[in-house]
Amino acid sequence: MKNDHRPKIAVIGGGTGIFSVLSGLKNKPVDLSAIVSMADSGGSTGRLREEFGVLPPGDIRMALVALSESDQTLSELLNYRFNGQSFDHSLGNLLLIALADIRGGFAAGVHEAARILGARGKVFPVTLDDVQLRAELENGQVIEGEASIDCPRHDGQLKIKRVFYDRPGRLNPEAEQAVQQADLVIIGPGDLFTSIIPNLLVSGLPEAIRKSRGQKVYFCNLMTKFGETNGFRGEDFVAEIEKYLGFDAIDRIIFNNSHPSPERIKKYERENASVVEYSGEALRNRQAKVLEKDLLRAEGFIRHDPQKVAEVVMDIIKQRNG
Repeated sequence: MKNDHRPKIAVIGGGTGIFSVLSGLKNKPVDLSAIVSMADSGGSTGRLREEFGVLPPGDIRMALVALSESDQTLSELLNYRFNGQSFDHSLGNLLLIALADIRGGFAAGVHEAARILGARGKVFPVTLDDVQLRAELENGQVIEGEASIDCPRHDGQLKIKRVFYDRPGRLNPEAEQAVQQADLVIIGPGDLFTSIIPNLLVSGLPEAIRKSRGQKVYFCNLMTKFGETNGFRGEDFVAEIEKYLGFDAIDRIIFNNSHPSPERIKKYERENASVVEYSGEALRNRQAKVLEKDLLRAEGFIRHDPQKVAEVVMDIIKQRNG
């Protein structure tokens, strides 16, 4: 990596996970690109997909809010949700749909929204194809739609055998270019089967990641998720990603080594979730360097702290510069 330019970072994911990474890095001297999953089918996003036949705006909205340099009021406005009996939508989702219509396409609408918000980085849908996520469970049952996988109505104890799309999804050329030019490619954190792997299902992205000149960094989740990663250890998350990305494609694997208080964990235990434990020993046959860092938010939901994540990323960049 050269010292005469701002390092380029491509962040791949969706949902609250990508929000944490982007919001932590947006004020750092880096060139940020967010590559966002197009699998979302729940809530306002799902209804807009059905009614207007549009690509899902929800995760794109979160990435734009994370990168926005606008004041807190505008961010709150974009996340504002109308809760009428027959109208329940996020204002930011509606804005993206309107801009896509005005500018003649979803990607152009996203670019325009980024301009309006003064986003400190670029946001790219991973694919511009209308794809729906499916999951095959260990008993052979197939679950239709990201929302049904994310909030299971089936037996959530059943393991997911694989996830796939109902049709091929082609890689957005702008997302491909961002990965190819990146000095650092960050994957995760985020829901494994509904926010992270859906990106890797897009034809061409795994190849682009493997061929990228940049270091590939994976931030493992803090907690398991009922219906997706029941009983998973850190090494299980890595192995599952490698099924889609390829063995030894990751250069650095980063685990959280601080533990939430019992009081904070109670809520998650009621949801059949648990703290992700891991074994560096179990990963020693890989080329990846395993890092253990305090990444936990000090209070509230058990999530990655944006500033702690940013510090780890900047340390990796400094080490590479050195």
